Amino acid sequence: MSEAWQQYRSAPARGTRLIRFTELASGETRTLTLQSENGSFPLLLVRLGDSVLAYVNACPHQYLPLDQRGTRLLSQDGEQLRCTNHDATFSARTGEGIGGLGRGCALDPVPISVDDEYWLIIAEEE
Repeated sequence: MSEAWQQYRSAPARGTRLIRFTELASGETRTLTLQSENGSFPLLLVRLGDSVLAYVNACPHQYLPLDQRGTRLLSQDGEQLRCTNHDATFSARTGEGIGGLGRGCALDPVPISVDDEYWLIIAEEE
């Protein structure tokens, strides 16, 4: 997995708690803004079945939040994420650009895991 997310000045520390696993239903996305002394970090969570994936919530085309113009990011089949600014599309499972202005780009994945108390956290190790 790419470590590009750690290049953001406001990147959260590994082990940072996000939300409880049960707060995110399958087929749902959730955007979070994580605050720290280094600033705000935009995070996008995607739950597909029992798997939760996370990406920096910034379209690589112009680095605007994917949900800037609306909250519906995930396609009905759960396989594509769509930037609401200019319809760039990305694989929900890999973050790779698959359509429109997303082709040739990729979302920056953020490693997450579930801790013993069922919190989604920024993964300690990859």
